[in-house]
Amino acid sequence: MVSAAGIIMNMAVSSVMVPLGTPAPDFRLPAVGGDTVALADLRGPALLVMFICNHCPYVRHIEKALGATVAEYAERGLAAVGICANDTDAYPDDTPEHLAEQARRAGFTFPYLVDETQEVARAYRAVCTPDLFLYDAERRLAYRGAFDASTPKNGVPVTGELLRAALDRVLAGEPVPEPHRPSMGCSIKWKPGNEPDWLVS
Repeated sequence: MVSAAGIIMNMAVSSVMVPLGTPAPDFRLPAVGGDTVALADLRGPALLVMFICNHCPYVRHIEKALGATVAEYAERGLAAVGICANDTDAYPDDTPEHLAEQARRAGFTFPYLVDETQEVARAYRAVCTPDLFLYDAERRLAYRGAFDASTPKNGVPVTGELLRAALDRVLAGEPVPEPHRPSMGCSIKWKPGNEPDWLVS
C-alpha cells in the first residue's frame, strides 16, 4: 500500500496559495559556496524567494529563463534567493555540489541556499519545485504562483510572463490582482517523517 505521504512524494503537485499579505518567514541558511544568508540581508523594494532544485524537470525547463529574469529585475532593485530543501540522501543530484553546477549552467546570480532541516520550506508552506513567493517592500506576500504557463511537455513557450507581470506591479508599488496561477512541479522531497501535517492531512 502506498501512503498519502508516498503519493505526495512522487507526483507533480501545485503550490499552496498562501494568503496574500502573509509576512515572509525569517531564515538564516548556508549558501552554496559557504556564506550564510539571512532574510534581513536581502534588501530592496521586492524580494523573490524561490524553492528550486537541480534534479526536477520542471525547474530545468525554466532555469535559464528564470536566471535571466532575476538578473534583469535585480537591476531594478529586486532581491532574490533560491532555496533547495530536498532530501539529498534520497536525491543526491540536489547536493550543494550539484546545485553549484546548476547555478553555473543556468546563470543564477542570486544566492542559492540549502535548507537541510527543511524548516524554512515548512515555514513558507512550499510544496513543489519551482515554488515562487514574491514579497513587497514591507516583506508581505504579493504574489505566489507560476513563472508562466509552460511545462516540460505542454509545448507552451517559456516566457516568464506571469512572474514578470507580478514583478512589474510590485516594483511599482501596486498589488498583483488575483487569481494567481499556481506553480506546478515535482513535490519537495521531504525526509522520512518530516512531511508537514498540513500537507498530508
